Parts: sequence; structure tokens; C-alpha cells
Amino acid sequence: MTSTAIRQRLITYLSDAEDNKIKAIYTLLEREIENEQSFNLSEEHLEILDREKELHLKGETKSYSKQDSLDIIKGLRKL
Repeated sequence: MTSTAIRQRLITYLSDAEDNKIKAIYTLLEREIENEQSFNLSEEHLEILDREKELHLKGETKSYSKQDSLDIIKGLRKL
């Protein structure tokens, strides 16, 4: 069964399920749901991003377009 088919079956099931079953399913997934909804960078990572941003704005570092980045990732272009 494909992921799409599974999603559709779950949506159908959840729309008609009893409240206690909905709460039970949510309890099983609650931690994962909360982790996906919150993404926090550490102070160290924020400082790194700030330094990199400043260097970029001053023109002291090389920047790449989205397409250049994808080409580098795919090995079609070298740094």
C-alpha cells in the first residue's frame, strides 16, 4: 500500500473515529507532532549564522544560487 493510500485511509478513519480512539492515537504521536512543530537553533548555531550573514553582506564570502547549490550537491559542479 502506498503512503498516499495509507494517508487517505487514516484520514477517513480519523474523521469517524470515537473520541477515545482519537485521543489514544494522538497520545502515541504527541511527542513527534510537537517536535515537528518546533525547530530551535542553539545560541551557538545562531551566532554562526549571524557571522556568516555578516560576511555575506560584506561580500567577503562566495554565494551560490539555488541552481548552483543543487548542481554542487549532485556533483555536476565543483566548489
